[in-house]
Amino acid sequence: MTDHTRRGVLRTAAATGALAAGALAAAPGANAAPNGGGHGGHRPPTYVFVHGANSSAGGWAPYMRELTLLGHRTLAVDLPGHGPDAYFPVAYQAPQDLEALKTEPSPLGKVTLDDYTDHVVEVVRRARRNGPVILVGQSQGGLTVNRVGNAVPELLDRIAYVAAFCPVKLPTLLDYLKAPEAKDSLAFTIPGIAAAPGLGITRANWRSGDPDFLAKLKAATAADYPDAAFRALINSLEPDETAGIAMTDARVDAATWGRIPRTYIRFSEDRMIPPALQDRMIAEADALTPRNRFTVRTVKAPHVGPYRRAPLVSALAELARGIA
Repeated sequence: MTDHTRRGVLRTAAATGALAAGALAAAPGANAAPNGGGHGGHRPPTYVFVHGANSSAGGWAPYMRELTLLGHRTLAVDLPGHGPDAYFPVAYQAPQDLEALKTEPSPLGKVTLDDYTDHVVEVVRRARRNGPVILVGQSQGGLTVNRVGNAVPELLDRIAYVAAFCPVKLPTLLDYLKAPEAKDSLAFTIPGIAAAPGLGITRANWRSGDPDFLAKLKAATAADYPDAAFRALINSLEPDETAGIAMTDARVDAATWGRIPRTYIRFSEDRMIPPALQDRMIAEADALTPRNRFTVRTVKAPHVGPYRRAPLVSALAELARGIA
């Protein structure tokens, strides 16, 4: 891997924390038939949420709470190496050893997109025993949604992408960030830690007090957030992410993924995955399966999601309509 590519992957992963991590800081058809897993089609669907890079299931909590209070059934997945199993380097603790932080190994160096996929497939399989399933991914989590949709379309009643990557023609996340439609992305402007290439990870120092880092990260991910909310956001993130995810082929399969009803929730103020890039992925998917096109909704929000949650809660609640 070249230094340029490694820096690109680092900055991408370091800045694509999950949507709901931002929310923690915020103020108040041709598809397999939705047969409810053999329950007569009368049980409510279960939302299964997949987080983005450097985040965890806990990031989705504010949205799960609101959806549950509306009568929906929800759960969020901790991808392998995240949540309770996250690795926080010794050098990450204060006082930080920034040189050691560049070389300290991480278990995430051995985790792959296949591991993420297998884990979510098992969760979906278990959830399906109770009725229909809606699988939702944000940001990098869209890669896992693609893979799960390719593998087990018969278990999914709808898939949804929340300002998420959805590779169709190009193989990888990194390929899309190099596309012309990504020219306005700020992903590559964010300073990061030059983790040793042999570690197999990207590493971000969310505890940094460097004004340049904080200003560029905020501009890319949460430009309209109050500073206090932004600090809460980044302190909910995990430092390590597996580097290979952004360079792994995650293209959809028209014969399997293409059968599942799907929704794309665009973020109109996203500076990580600009609207033009979101629209490209939507258009490519619709061209691949013209008889099963994306339902598209737009929420005014930066990459981490809206500071006020109600518009996104409404868009998520809509996913369950007609599924029972």
